[in-house]
Amino acid sequence: MVIDLSGRTALVTGSGAGIGRAIAAGLHAAGAHVVVNDLTQEGVDAAVERIADGGAAERLRGVAADLGTADGAAALIEAAPDVDVLVNNVGIAWPRGAFELADEDWQRLFDVNVMSGVRMARHHVPRMVERGWGRTIFVSSECGLHIPREMVHYGMSKAAVLAVARGFAESVPGTGVTVNSVVPGPTRTEGSEAFMRPLIGEGMTLDEVEARYLETDRPSSLLGRFTQPQEIANLVVYLASEQASATTGSALRADGGVVRSVG
Repeated sequence: MVIDLSGRTALVTGSGAGIGRAIAAGLHAAGAHVVVNDLTQEGVDAAVERIADGGAAERLRGVAADLGTADGAAALIEAAPDVDVLVNNVGIAWPRGAFELADEDWQRLFDVNVMSGVRMARHHVPRMVERGWGRTIFVSSECGLHIPREMVHYGMSKAAVLAVARGFAESVPGTGVTVNSVVPGPTRTEGSEAFMRPLIGEGMTLDEVEARYLETDRPSSLLGRFTQPQEIANLVVYLASEQASATTGSALRADGGVVRSVG
């Protein structure tokens, strides 16, 4: 299978690092013009430079915006009003007990993880429908299916993402526009290391930390290791392609078998 996104424009939110940057790089490698988004201009510039890696930089553009706010979402929409592929990836997380979180913590996480995608899809999906083609992909998490006790707030938000994605898909049947979500499992990113070390302890290699985390918190993993961001990006690039035209309203897992279900 050869995926060619030449002539398409893609927007990947939260693509300054981690899974988002890998997705942006994958779409760029497939020929798309890619709009990179991060919270800061420094993050945007660094991601664009890394993705370009000396070539095809003319197909890359960066926009700094805080998508956890309505103003930030509006600024990004103004900067990139028409895209063929929308990847709602931006998200935040931190480990903390459910009883320790203040109202503003719950609200900030919901605004970033859920409302960012709602605002982007609310603008872009109808415009895709007008053109008769489009791909919208929400990045959820296996935490939305298996709510982690150390991050109930994060699991809540990722469960909401699954519902939102299905709801938008239900809203545009037979239009040539597909809406799906992807469900990563534990993935090796800059953020995952920062998350795990306080839970497990210092003085261990990253491989040891990950192995211990899977043993204690995700023993159902069939992969037996963390996924790499590029492995998640591969699935997203497929969903962004012509070849995925019959896949919509779905939650596709790249969770390493963590979720013990065939559905």
